[in-house]
Amino acid sequence: MQDVSSLVAQAREGRPRAVARLISLVEGASPQLREVMAALAPLTGNAYVVGLTGSPGVGKSTSTSALVTAYRKQDKRVGVLAVDPSSPFSGGALLGDRVRMSEHASDPGVYIRSMATRGHLGGLAWAAPQAIRVLDAAGCDVILVETVGVGQSEVEIASQADTSVVLLAPGMGDGIQAAKAGILEIGDVYVVNKADRDGADATARELNHMLGLGESRAPGDWRPPIVKTVAARQEGVDEVVEALEKHRAWMEEHGVLTTRRLARASREVETIAVTALRERIGDLHGDRRLDALAERIIAGDLDPYRAADELVTGLTSTGQPSGG
Repeated sequence: MQDVSSLVAQAREGRPRAVARLISLVEGASPQLREVMAALAPLTGNAYVVGLTGSPGVGKSTSTSALVTAYRKQDKRVGVLAVDPSSPFSGGALLGDRVRMSEHASDPGVYIRSMATRGHLGGLAWAAPQAIRVLDAAGCDVILVETVGVGQSEVEIASQADTSVVLLAPGMGDGIQAAKAGILEIGDVYVVNKADRDGADATARELNHMLGLGESRAPGDWRPPIVKTVAARQEGVDEVVEALEKHRAWMEEHGVLTTRRLARASREVETIAVTALRERIGDLHGDRRLDALAERIIAGDLDPYRAADELVTGLTSTGQPSGG
């Protein structure tokens, strides 16, 4: 068993091994997870969480690394969660994103963690919210969350980040993606990376046109900017940071930041509660009382919805089903 209070104290001092152990407890759904979250709760709420998403090949890892460089110039502590595809054999992450950010590996002001999706859809790992909480409590000023890069379905980052950055690149079919619902509806800041390639201006124009078609904004609402970058050469990255800071200031002024964080906490509580309920239901397979509810359905004495109501009521009140 880990000494959680000692780990939290060490994490607050910026010791990467302590941060790593805390995130490992989260990823492994350790029996000490509740103790970890209770210890971290008073220490969170200070980090600015930025999500980066986009199709594979647009340069998410390079852009994330460039943003780390820009924020470190401002002397900010930066945490990075790079969500990699899972191995279908081991369930682990391939660590490709971490390799591409190796230039920051020796910087004590940067913590980089690769996480496996482990089959979780939406572009994030299931443990991402708790891992973000660990980095927040560890004193990170900015947390960059880079999604796995799966395409249009990768919209979960919008519910986990304060600001969502959508990356595109010329010549990769993103113009077609712009015409579709999904990933390009979640951006607070849009970045056309690899802007030194032919077609970058056209991609930016088309994106601006598509965003205009979908607008239903009132005066004073945030209009997502479009920034062109060459992240590999650090070009345009300062403009991205400026856009992020403007969005943060706008959210604070209009109360949007608090609203987003409240919604994020609500979803987290809901997810934990639903997971716990699902586990309880799973434990009932083969239980005679669950079979009794099924028999009443077959006999026509009970419909499936009322049976489910009885089951949920029983589980939430006593941990056991009430039917039978």
